[in-house]
Amino acid sequence: MALISLEDLDGLDDDQLDDDITDNPEPMDEEDRDRLLTHWQAVASTHHVSVPPDMTGPIQEMTHNNQQREPLPFTPITCHEKMEEVLYEERLYPAGNWACVTEAEGLYEQSVSLGFMKLMRFICKENSKEFQTDPPRPSDSGITIVYREPIRIIARTFFGSTTEETLTRQIDLLWEILGVGDDFHRDGYMVAAYENPSIPRRRNEIWFIRRNL
Repeated sequence: MALISLEDLDGLDDDQLDDDITDNPEPMDEEDRDRLLTHWQAVASTHHVSVPPDMTGPIQEMTHNNQQREPLPFTPITCHEKMEEVLYEERLYPAGNWACVTEAEGLYEQSVSLGFMKLMRFICKENSKEFQTDPPRPSDSGITIVYREPIRIIARTFFGSTTEETLTRQIDLLWEILGVGDDFHRDGYMVAAYENPSIPRRRNEIWFIRRNL
């Protein structure tokens, strides 16, 4: 079994680690699978969660097929910039089915990581069907398929890990940019993550939801 220490991981380029594996179209051998699982376990430990060995299959599939996921479609409305920096974008997302998980752990990072693993299993074939019009039925009873009406949102992009501290900072910054008003729901927000938690500089977005389309 191939093992990597936390000290070894500190010296690795995470993008290179992913590239070494995803650029190879051949099936992973046991050493590559163990190496990838160890990498995910090390990342998960920083979020105070553990990745069980039976996640090896979903991790391998998601790593190999990370460019083949169907993106969530939307209609762009406006893009607000200042000094060539995008402050936020406004978008309209159509009605559709969403796979939802509820987690209530002690730390935000724990809830997100455990919820992500459930959804990851679901995405990686632990379901019964295909496509948005006929969504798969989850094998995990902790995942529900929810139909949502269209939503119009303000999205602000940021990069890196998502912790309570970073999210609070991004939320406060977006409220400051938008100013005081009643156009948005203030009792909730959404966080969109576009890469898996093992990627250090992953793309995330804060979404504020408009009251009206």
